[in-house]
Amino acid sequence: MLIGDTVIALAVQTPNVAAEPARTFEIDPAALFAALKVERAGGPRVLGYWHSHPSGDTRPSATDAAMAAADGRIWIIVAANQVSAWTATAGGAVEGCFDAVELVMMSDQRLLAT
Repeated sequence: MLIGDTVIALAVQTPNVAAEPARTFEIDPAALFAALKVERAGGPRVLGYWHSHPSGDTRPSATDAAMAAADGRIWIIVAANQVSAWTATAGGAVEGCFDAVELVMMSDQRLLAT
């Protein structure tokens, strides 16, 4: 998960509990619920999610689109030596669900998705 206020301060690794983890990912619901509970209590927000495409590219897949909610959260995808960022939005340009966003490294090592 990507955690922060208005910028990404932390990328938290969570277990992949998908039935076929080599093909898909599913964030451990307990980890997600715990992070959302902290957010609701006034803590850092869940800004989005990150995962890798070990044998693909950094473009969101049809599977990513099927799993995504059009909630404006950031999706970072890593493949080989590349990283891309997307926002999940209804009618997005990619797979009808994602629009590309730029990642900017802040001076304090946080990431801003614009």
